[in-house]
Amino acid sequence: MLELLWRGRSHWTMFLLGGLCFVLIGAINEVIPWEMPLVLQGVMGSGCIVTPLEFLTGCIVNLWLGWGVWDYSGLPCNLLGQICLPFSLLWVVVAMAAAVLDDWLRWRWFGEEQPHYTLFRWGKGERP
Repeated sequence: MLELLWRGRSHWTMFLLGGLCFVLIGAINEVIPWEMPLVLQGVMGSGCIVTPLEFLTGCIVNLWLGWGVWDYSGLPCNLLGQICLPFSLLWVVVAMAAAVLDDWLRWRWFGEEQPHYTLFRWGKGERP
């Protein structure tokens, strides 16, 4: 949906990639404590999930299959035109939003713990 809003078009592979990233970002809170700052969850989502999967998907759909779904080669700090620093930073914010949405859905639909966050600091004075 973000790509439709940003570029006015998308590709079916992006719906698959976006859905997979959403599920995996949602799983972050299943393995880490609630006290982890939301910004750190966003950094983990971008650095460990979205950006690596975007690179893998780009190598397959753009470089190997030649579908030309996206090309970041004109942007700074890109790797083979498939990922770039500006979008990896944007994915931090998107991953934070995905984590909050996933937690809210789990709370409302499945009766899981009500979401609570700290933005930058570890909650309750705890650190791992």
